[in-house]
Amino acid sequence: PKKNGMDALREIKSDPNLKRIPVVIMTTSKRVEDIGLLYDLGANSYIQKPTDFTTLVTIVKTLSRYWFEIVELPS
Repeated sequence: PKKNGMDALREIKSDPNLKRIPVVIMTTSKRVEDIGLLYDLGANSYIQKPTDFTTLVTIVKTLSRYWFEIVELPS
């Protein structure tokens, strides 16, 4: 509560126990400044939220498959 995504990302990436957790930012913003800053802070992906639910479900399924079935993550 009372934290935005940027604050949460800073906190996650500054904690040695959490910094390897992949962080996917999903937002309505498409500001170039936000995208660059969030990647600089350690975001692993930046996705603009779709406007319809069906597309959102497709994106979440794709992300799930990518992060949990395809990518090799450190243990």
